[in-house]
Amino acid sequence: MQEKIVILDFGSQYTQLIARRVRELHVYCEIYPYNNWAGPDASVKGVILSGSPFSVRDARAPRPDLSAVKGKLPLLGVCFGAQYLAHHFGGEVQASNKREYGRANLTYIDKKSILFAGISDHSQVWMSHGDTIERLPAGYTVIASTGDVQNAAFKIENETTYGIQFHPEVYHSTEGTRLLQNFVVDICGCKQEWTPDSFVESTVKELKEKLGDDKVILGLSGGVDSTVAAMLLHRAVGKNLTCIFVDNGLLRKDEFTTVLDNYRELGLNVVGANAGDLFLDRLEGVEEPEQKRKIIGNTFIDVFDQEASRITGAKWLGQGTIYPDVIESLSVNGPSQTIKSHHNVGGLPDYMKLKLVEPLRLLFKDEVRRVGKSLGLSDKFLQRHPFPGPGLAIRILGEITREKVRLLQEADHIFISLLQEEGLYHRVWQAGVILLPVQSVGVMGDERTYENVVALRAVESTDGMTADWCHLPYEFLAKVSNRIINNVRGINRVVYDISSKPPATIEWE
Repeated sequence: MQEKIVILDFGSQYTQLIARRVRELHVYCEIYPYNNWAGPDASVKGVILSGSPFSVRDARAPRPDLSAVKGKLPLLGVCFGAQYLAHHFGGEVQASNKREYGRANLTYIDKKSILFAGISDHSQVWMSHGDTIERLPAGYTVIASTGDVQNAAFKIENETTYGIQFHPEVYHSTEGTRLLQNFVVDICGCKQEWTPDSFVESTVKELKEKLGDDKVILGLSGGVDSTVAAMLLHRAVGKNLTCIFVDNGLLRKDEFTTVLDNYRELGLNVVGANAGDLFLDRLEGVEEPEQKRKIIGNTFIDVFDQEASRITGAKWLGQGTIYPDVIESLSVNGPSQTIKSHHNVGGLPDYMKLKLVEPLRLLFKDEVRRVGKSLGLSDKFLQRHPFPGPGLAIRILGEITREKVRLLQEADHIFISLLQEEGLYHRVWQAGVILLPVQSVGVMGDERTYENVVALRAVESTDGMTADWCHLPYEFLAKVSNRIINNVRGINRVVYDISSKPPATIEWE
């Protein structure tokens, strides 16, 4: 049985980051909404309580039942979690006169505390709270303080129960990873054996047992998640896996043939469905972004169903669902605020009568890449930029025509190719070109032109939830602009998008 740490989520936007930090220690962990967890089994070695947007003094604040955990398993409360452990067991939490947001330094550390073993004097931590613990319950001992917060960390006597009012998971808590290691390894006793290699081995074994000789269908997108999912399933069922790659007419230049060739190199059984004309015909005259997405989604289902019906005896649908999709789909009413409404959980109609298999549903995006590397996949698969499901449709603002698709494919090809040639591709999380519903006056030779405007978009990010625009060299941007204008007839102006997310989004539609 895979040992694990459980994180109970009270709605903090940092909850996923706690999980990532624990997993970086090669310790497996799972996130559950605080009110949707069945309780510990023999695999659970410890529990972490997350932060929350609520105050523990709020009537609507989460009130978890910790009777199966507190005093029985190692327990660490972070921020709200710590304040809950104080407030609901006889202490006092009040709105602080000295709100602590941002960096702080520990002015006192209990040198005998296992939780703070190896933590430096005056270590920097990250605070984010308006309440503070004014008085600890009986039997609680202070083990760390800052200049403004006396009860910055505590331990309950005769229990392996701890609380900290700062966030060890964020980058600005400079020794936060050491603190989490102290908790999950030294206090909880986790063995640090959860690695990409061990994940591949255990997952392939489970898939073999689950799928047996059944046939599986998987829709490939060319992206990292579907590729790694395909390789795991391929290892488990071999030729019983059929992958379907749909050309919606909105892919990058030459993408359909390139991706098919790449997948066949991997030994995958791939079927290519060239359905570009069908998609573009259905999109004719449509300008509204959400309507575009729905038409593309419904058409994809029609094409996928048609291709899948040719595979007799298929019982399973493989998907590249990853852990953030699962967490968002389990979002509880109140504490968890869904950051994005779209996810990969489900997605095909009931009449297909296929059972779902999702080999990556427990992994974050960076973990998917590490598993892919363990499977022997090269960087041309693992380091590809994300590409939107609707493809270039949401990078053509306004009505979609075949001519606009052609223009955008050519401009996009120049931008991406130059990023690769100049060694800038891997500095960028995601890049693309947007065709604007704008025409501008230009001069080419002795002629006046009135042609299209495109915007270049390149962002840095770790997970796509937030993003900053890339500070690409001016000389590089000039080269891209000149090459697009000189080589793509119909475009006479190039601009660069310097908006961050938030408040903007990565895509324009």
